[in-house]
Amino acid sequence: MLKEIAELNSGVVLITGDGKRLAKIYLDAWSKRTKAILVEYLPFQVDGEVYIGSPYEGRDFDVYFIVNPLSRSKAEREKLHRWLEQNRDKLILLYETKYVKDSITRYPIRELIDYLVAYKRETVGFERVDVIRLENGRVVESKTYIRRS
Repeated sequence: MLKEIAELNSGVVLITGDGKRLAKIYLDAWSKRTKAILVEYLPFQVDGEVYIGSPYEGRDFDVYFIVNPLSRSKAEREKLHRWLEQNRDKLILLYETKYVKDSITRYPIRELIDYLVAYKRETVGFERVDVIRLENGRVVESKTYIRRS
């Protein structure tokens, strides 16, 4: 399922739990396919060319990278929800630093998310990545990857 996400042409992907490495891999993969990427700001280095700005101002980008969408105020989350509904034909990567997996059901944004990637570094020396494919806010498919450090 991780490879499916890298090959997407449109959809909304939410990465939670500070999975910088995964977000970087996806942005790099999409930029290699000559996608124009707009980012709010970058919490890490990206190899491809990106533009920095607000996603609400421009509509001529193929990929959007939005940081901490769940940690915003209620008004900002509602504005983002409306924007996501209008841009379903774009490829949108939402990057949330806090860990959210099953608690995604508390957020209305769950209805617009196609993939949830929940990254968690465990204390016993391994990393866990849960990839969940959603349709209309319901789990359709789920897979867990474990990597020993």
